[in-house]
Amino acid sequence: MTSIVFLAVIGAALLHATWNALLKGGTDKYVGMAAVVLGHVPFAALALSQVPAPDPQSFGYLAAGVLLHGGYQIFLLHSYRVGDLTQVYPIARGSAPLIVALVSVALLGVALAPAEILAIVVIGAGILSLAVTRRADGLRNGKAALFALATGGFIASYSLVDGIGARLAGTSVGYYSWLAICNAALTTLYLLAVRPVTLTDLGRYGKTMFVIGGGASFIAYSLVTWAFTQAPIALVTALRETSIVFALLIGVGFLRERLSLSKLLSTFVTLLGAALLRFARHL
Repeated sequence: MTSIVFLAVIGAALLHATWNALLKGGTDKYVGMAAVVLGHVPFAALALSQVPAPDPQSFGYLAAGVLLHGGYQIFLLHSYRVGDLTQVYPIARGSAPLIVALVSVALLGVALAPAEILAIVVIGAGILSLAVTRRADGLRNGKAALFALATGGFIASYSLVDGIGARLAGTSVGYYSWLAICNAALTTLYLLAVRPVTLTDLGRYGKTMFVIGGGASFIAYSLVTWAFTQAPIALVTALRETSIVFALLIGVGFLRERLSLSKLLSTFVTLLGAALLRFARHL
């Protein structure tokens, strides 16, 4: 992985943690998620005016990606309704790179160096160790953990699908821009069927999240989708999940969530894995 790709994914990790924190900190999670997803549209439209259309051979992956992103958003939404950012985020993001690495090596025939595999495992272990985080009442939040784990499955799935789709498309930004617009349309239909008042409330008090959250989310995954075309999907996915470090800082500093020694140790292990991943090819 080159320095440019490494820095691009780290930047995406920061942006991703930021919009997740905004979503968790909002009072209405439905409005927050709708604002983020629908906020992709103006950015995607602008991008499409500057890049070519994706190759038709990627359309099947594009359709699958839309459905998987929709499932991810629904499960993430429910996860944040019942759990803390510093519990939900680590489980959801930590399980994904391990699943992607396993599928990449076992089923897709991707060759990873031993040091790269070790780095992925270290990152995943560091993040997942936060699954032992306890609530203030001393009880494990099992419901939040289950929702977060299911969210991780969707993350792994759409990462693999989008990585392959972006390569076939010939334009990573064009691929993701169309995915974002289709995903916004699907989300609108879902909200009209389940909770139509969300769209009305979005116009009243979701404007900030629409612009900031939607922009941060679109730019973050645009960077990741581009990185998928430049480096193995498993490595990009693992590095992206170091966003847990930023999520921890935001959760403790701005959302007033409790900081513990276990969280600090988990963060250290995650950073160690990221450093190992950066220099793995030189080991």
